[in-house]
Amino acid sequence: MSAALLVLADGRFPAGGHAHSGGAEAAVKAGRVTDGASLEAFCRGRLHTAGLTAAGLAAAAAAGIDPLDLDAAADARTPSPALRAAARRLGRQLMRAARAAWPSPGLDALAAALPRGAHQPVVLGLVARSAGLGPPAAAYAAAYEAVSGPATAVVRLLSLDPFEATAVLARLAPELDDVAARAAEAGLRALDEGTDALPAPAAPLLDITAEQHAAWPVRLFAT
Repeated sequence: MSAALLVLADGRFPAGGHAHSGGAEAAVKAGRVTDGASLEAFCRGRLHTAGLTAAGLAAAAAAGIDPLDLDAAADARTPSPALRAAARRLGRQLMRAARAAWPSPGLDALAAALPRGAHQPVVLGLVARSAGLGPPAAAYAAAYEAVSGPATAVVRLLSLDPFEATAVLARLAPELDDVAARAAEAGLRALDEGTDALPAPAAPLLDITAEQHAAWPVRLFAT
């Protein structure tokens, strides 16, 4: 375990994630998330869909696959225009923070190639590589972010007991381990097989509600 992974996965790392609920705000408003149990179900679904996809992209970037190819693969795996735009905003913010923390030619090159931002999981994987981390660590960071963001958001949205939200993350830990391992393996396979080897599970409800959420005149979170 590297301390760099702890820094990268820390919610206080200034990468902009605190402003995003990962779909939780729309789920709360629709009545699908009301307590710890429903939060756990929401996070589990997100982990095995959007989380697995993000972890695979991050692992592949950390393995050294061309980030421009991965950015195109991320676009193909993100049907919602609102989520594509959010992923690029988050990628741009993460890039700014990472270039201060772990400057590298790889980060500079991607920032120059995509000045409006690459998809956040791709940037995350490249940041992990710049920090000396491998595909498993990058996959862990992406998978953890997929569930920790919504859990933190629901504490604010529902005034949920933070102990309960933390317990949800603890109960999901074995599944997070499995998702990270699967994503890291796929990221390494993609070195030989190309980006089609990366996970692409669908989460249609997250896509639909992201578009609805983006049209709200008042909202607490950006997504």
